Amino acid sequence: MTRLRCLALSLCLATALTTLPATGAWAQKESAVITALPVGKAMVSSADPRATEAGREILRQGGSAADAAAALMLALTVVEPESSGIGGGGFMLYHPAGTKDTFSYDGREEAPAAAKPDRFMKNGQEMDYEDARSGGLSVGVPGNIRLIELAHARHGKLPWRALFQPAIKLARDGYVVTPRMVKYLKEQTPLLKVSKEAQELYYLPDGTPKPAGSVIKNPKLADLLTLVAEQGADAFYKGPAADRLRAAVANSPRHASVITADDMIAYRAVPRPPVCGTYRVYTVCGMGPPSSGGIAVLSILKQMEGFDIPAMGKDSVEAWHILGESMRLAYADRAKWLGDPDHVKVPVDGLTDPAYIKERGKLIDPKKAMPKALPGTPKDAPRVSDILDNEIPGTTHFSVADEWGNVASMTSTIEDIYGSGIIVDGYVLNNELTDFNFVPDIDGVPTANRVEPGKRPRSSMSPSIVYDQNGQVVLAIGAAGGPTIIAQVAKAIVGVLDWKLDVQTAIALPTFMGNGDVLRIEAGTPVGAMADKLRAMGHEVQVDDFGGKLNGIDKVTGQWRGGADPRSNGTAGAP
Repeated sequence: MTRLRCLALSLCLATALTTLPATGAWAQKESAVITALPVGKAMVSSADPRATEAGREILRQGGSAADAAAALMLALTVVEPESSGIGGGGFMLYHPAGTKDTFSYDGREEAPAAAKPDRFMKNGQEMDYEDARSGGLSVGVPGNIRLIELAHARHGKLPWRALFQPAIKLARDGYVVTPRMVKYLKEQTPLLKVSKEAQELYYLPDGTPKPAGSVIKNPKLADLLTLVAEQGADAFYKGPAADRLRAAVANSPRHASVITADDMIAYRAVPRPPVCGTYRVYTVCGMGPPSSGGIAVLSILKQMEGFDIPAMGKDSVEAWHILGESMRLAYADRAKWLGDPDHVKVPVDGLTDPAYIKERGKLIDPKKAMPKALPGTPKDAPRVSDILDNEIPGTTHFSVADEWGNVASMTSTIEDIYGSGIIVDGYVLNNELTDFNFVPDIDGVPTANRVEPGKRPRSSMSPSIVYDQNGQVVLAIGAAGGPTIIAQVAKAIVGVLDWKLDVQTAIALPTFMGNGDVLRIEAGTPVGAMADKLRAMGHEVQVDDFGGKLNGIDKVTGQWRGGADPRSNGTAGAP
């Protein structure tokens, strides 16, 4: 899918590894922003140094950006099991070197045939999220193995089995437990305590998490990855491995459910048209539905084109106010109109029409907040109801550029921290079905994101690639954090394109999100200090320890530079 073609369809959207330490207050985070960015002819950025090293290793072997992205996803299955992995799904954006193409691949999890619109309703009431998320009811058919299979078939250079070797080694030989992992294991102990595999892998006999610095080995996962490396993706979706996945869901102590052999066999990763559009002199490309990320990020940016955000600068209250108002408008459209295009009409052309976005932007008053940010009515809009999100922060992102100029931007997830709580063969199964709207309709009018058999839930994942006026890639970026992903990515893109920051400094900008009637701002930051001024403009403002987890690479200066969020364990490095 070329960018030219997608524009016609819908307007269309160094050498050393550098670790950015996770710290507490933002003042400390700011001091952690490095001045000597990793620079090179190729670059990897991910949320964990061991995964980043896996990507670098594949690039050193002559692998493509697609190969390295696959190795990153697999390695993160081992070392960051709370966030993503082969038990979940993802989206990948890919730019092949020497072309004007932007490909996007959908590996989102899929509802089994047994899933019905009232799946998360009890006695006419929607289920409590924590109840719904734990156990088999929330598990969708995983997509990540099929996703990397598709990307490798189209863009890979190394043999399939080579992509698995770094992850197999990490699982077989062991990896060191981080303080971040201990924190999440403590928080999720109630979810994981019924899982025998979780107890064996992550906990001591007294039920407390294994301490930071201890080593975890995962031989079951090593064996499964070896099987898939040798026999291909079918070994995950058919046969004994698939049977064990289905049995784990069917025998879950919480909400036992059904995923059939046909559900597994039928799953396919799907090429989708990317969502691309212009922002000032740049072209921004992202994922189309069932992800809402590409449309929402483009909407946020393009609604601000009528304002001189570059001249205002990153220290301007007015700039952050305008950004927040634009976010509120984009999230309102997202909540009403976005869903799986194979099951519901999604007005992509209408939502990305420059005239529509311009009219939405006119709703922004640079001096005061709008009372309510309501969804608009794009061209060819279907009759659907809007409803609040269930999406929960989680997920991981990685960006890769290889020496030939191929670029991958992939976001991968199992939804909430440790997903459904079900662990099988050493990996965590997702709870992605809770990304659907629990209430299927309002007054008889269906919601776009209701549960249906074979449907993929709406997502906020926003892997993005940005091109300059000459068609050269200048930025590949994405984030973790549920619905906050869209806001994080938009903020960082504004930082690079408008405020001329390097990718690392843009990532480290205060986390900030406008959604509904609230601006949420990271505490202890320069923008957090603007809270009273923003309130005086009419905003409801919430200031808290609002985390972030962005990963990106930029080529604004002609060489790749890597950035990783100092709020995370993220790293960036050249091969």
